[in-house]
Amino acid sequence: MTASLLERASSHTGADRAYKAMSDEEHKLAAHLWPLIARPEQLPPASDWRFWLIMAGRGFGKTRTGAEVVVDAAWRGVPYPNLIGATASDVRDIMVEGESGILNVSPPWFKPKYRPSKRRIVWPNGIVSMCYGAHEPDRLRGPQHGLLWCDELASWRSSEAFKMAKLGLRLGADPKAIITTTPKPKLVLRELVDDPRCAVTGGSTYDNIKNLPLAYIEDILSEYKGTTLGQQEIYALLLDEREGALWRRKEMIDAWRELVAPTLKRIVVAVDPAVSEDGNEHGIVVAGADSRGSAPAHGYTLADCSCHGSPGKWARHAVDAFREYRADCIVAEKNNGGDMVRSTIHTVDPNVPVKLVWASRGKTRRAEPVSSLYEQGRVHHVGIFGDLEDQMCNYVAGEEEGESSPDRMDALVWAYTDLLIRKRTKRASGRSSATTASRWKGN
Repeated sequence: MTASLLERASSHTGADRAYKAMSDEEHKLAAHLWPLIARPEQLPPASDWRFWLIMAGRGFGKTRTGAEVVVDAAWRGVPYPNLIGATASDVRDIMVEGESGILNVSPPWFKPKYRPSKRRIVWPNGIVSMCYGAHEPDRLRGPQHGLLWCDELASWRSSEAFKMAKLGLRLGADPKAIITTTPKPKLVLRELVDDPRCAVTGGSTYDNIKNLPLAYIEDILSEYKGTTLGQQEIYALLLDEREGALWRRKEMIDAWRELVAPTLKRIVVAVDPAVSEDGNEHGIVVAGADSRGSAPAHGYTLADCSCHGSPGKWARHAVDAFREYRADCIVAEKNNGGDMVRSTIHTVDPNVPVKLVWASRGKTRRAEPVSSLYEQGRVHHVGIFGDLEDQMCNYVAGEEEGESSPDRMDALVWAYTDLLIRKRTKRASGRSSATTASRWKGN
């Protein structure tokens, strides 16, 4: 039946004519012959590519395309056609078991076995696909891949996982990666778009409208149509930043970026610890301030050392940064842990000076004064800090809760509050009242 069907398809000038000529039984079979039913933009580009970025709107059919590429690679014997999603549950629920996932699109004659406890898919011909969550980038330091399917890259918590994954893309004669994602203003996407080895496919929700429920279309249009976010979610336009974000990438960060920092009067390592090991990142940012006499000082962001892991791990990262940059102190938020934050740091090095600060105001009220410094051209990034800058340009005023806490941004805010804003506040008031001192003084 398969050979007959393929022969019939090849005898027509196009897949549409072949599909219309099939019987009902053949239609059922054709549902598993992707080249016959896919739209042209869902098929691999004819050009030579190492990365295929499908940056498309919601409902475009990105998941189905990624799954079909993996099925085809396994059928052809490509070694380790592996999967990476934002989290392990995303891999399981969307990429493997979802309606358009691998288990549902694989043809009856090539059904794999999914072994979730081992995070692997075993194909009938012996090919194995491993499953990884981007929230655990360390798991990607060793594995190798003949093909990678990276889903919703723009939603990954950190770009480190993608960097590690690319280093493992070295099996077989022509290892490739397909990236399926709705766009967000992330540096990793901009770098892919600019990579000459990357083929980019764009598309909107409307491209797949005949396969989408009417209620879904109405919901999407009512929520996003006519908005800046709709350009991203429906039309898949890669925006510079979110509408209403406190930082603008071009005007407030790129415009004042520096290659080297001048001699700095003070340097601090700011830490915003996560609540738990399984939660968000531990934000660790190194920044300094110069001295300009009577003129306002400028700030310089020197490093982003943020990490995931245990309290001992973030403390080691912070102390290492303190030593490397010869900082004056470590500034740390004590809301989540109190004096335990100081104790954790002193477990690594009891001689490191620690200044604990209390978040008595919401994120927006703390961040707005720092955003103003950027707007004035008084803060410079010495280099490019993609994940940190992504958090800054995605944070909207008043947004206290979101997909994840912007811990890198929070650490940066603490750094410049200590370096530039605290002293400015004291000078403006002309006094150092007990209230002011208790708010900013290290404990």
